[in-house]
Amino acid sequence: MEYFSTVAKIEFEGPQSQNPLAYKYYNPDEIVCGKRMEDYLRFSVAYWHTLIADGTDPFGAATMQRPWNGYSGLDLSKARVEAAFELIEKLGLKYFAFHDRDIAPEGTTLAETNRNLEIIVSKIREYMASTSVKLLWNTANMFSHPRFVHGAATSPNADVFAYAAGQVKKSLEIAKELGSENYVFWGGREGYETLLNTDMGFELENLARFYHMAIEYAKEIGYKGQFLIEPKPKEPTKHQYDYDAASAVAFLYKYGLIDHFKLNIEANHATLAGHTFEHELRVSRIYGVLGSVDANQGDSLLGWDTDEFPTDLYSTTLAMYEIIQNGGLHSGGLNFDSKTRRGSFEATDLFYAHIAGIDSFAKGFKVAAKLTEDGVLEEFIRNRYSSYGTGIGADIVGGTTDFKKLAEYAEKRAIANESGRQEMLKSILNQYLIELG
Repeated sequence: MEYFSTVAKIEFEGPQSQNPLAYKYYNPDEIVCGKRMEDYLRFSVAYWHTLIADGTDPFGAATMQRPWNGYSGLDLSKARVEAAFELIEKLGLKYFAFHDRDIAPEGTTLAETNRNLEIIVSKIREYMASTSVKLLWNTANMFSHPRFVHGAATSPNADVFAYAAGQVKKSLEIAKELGSENYVFWGGREGYETLLNTDMGFELENLARFYHMAIEYAKEIGYKGQFLIEPKPKEPTKHQYDYDAASAVAFLYKYGLIDHFKLNIEANHATLAGHTFEHELRVSRIYGVLGSVDANQGDSLLGWDTDEFPTDLYSTTLAMYEIIQNGGLHSGGLNFDSKTRRGSFEATDLFYAHIAGIDSFAKGFKVAAKLTEDGVLEEFIRNRYSSYGTGIGADIVGGTTDFKKLAEYAEKRAIANESGRQEMLKSILNQYLIELG
């Protein structure tokens, strides 16, 4: 069955095109930063928002009109697989991502649930074998079911910890079977509401124990994908242990996990943490743990995870600047953890939305590549810190001075700061955005 019969394969037509079902900036074969655009950006369709989301919100019922809505149970899951691969291929993309509970219904027992998964995974494997589509990453949903009300690996109930372990065990086996290039841990309930009933230290230790067990099981079954942690603050838990990139890095270092994990950074999660997207990418990059990206954007006027498709060119440009400085995302990619708005309920809107996000990152990539090639920002930053290249600055960096010598130096030296030129730099960024339009 063809689920999107009114849409042909999306092609690159260039910025002058008026066709809403065509790429204006994403040319998969164009060479940027020494690679084909397709190979560098590695776009991925997120199963949960694209195939599962129905437009329900706290104030209203479902609105999404989907060709597969008439099915139920495993038949619905099978129809979604067929629709997913049709959508991905018509978009001309190579990757997708899913939670275990996205692809198959949960049964009354873990064993029944796993049997459901095996049926659908077999179907996914067949489609992957007949196409060039790959699995960017998969993960386990350990936040939706009531059993996870107090967390999964951080639950005070050891039975819940055991169930979560069984769930991840199966997810890792699926990752190996489908050749998943990464495996993500998102601690949706790994946090606490109040310290009045929480042993925070013990919960963090249990979370670390869980991750070490996952590492060992991956080794046991021969799964070699990259493990990723996805930081997110607040929602749904008030104090989440993976609040932001810095919190996640500190956790990884403390519990001896830093050599096994990188981070999957989401733009909207950065917003909720009070950071910019590029800040979270920069923190991850300088610690050597920038692994993958969930590409979306939030709404600065709203305090929750709106998961909008990315269209802010400033954000995509500065994000791609960080990714270029990182040498790319390696086994990671740009996964559209994004959903169409509740009012954009027709199936064709899935194409319009993905095209908008893909073109926004493609345009940002080209601008960031030109900024990097010209060295505009790097030169300014290098000059700004030039005082550390000679004299007392070189002594500080080289470790050949101390407080006593620095104090003596300071007594004889008048301080003369230079402007940071923030507005000038933003003007230069505007110029690059406009000229490359």
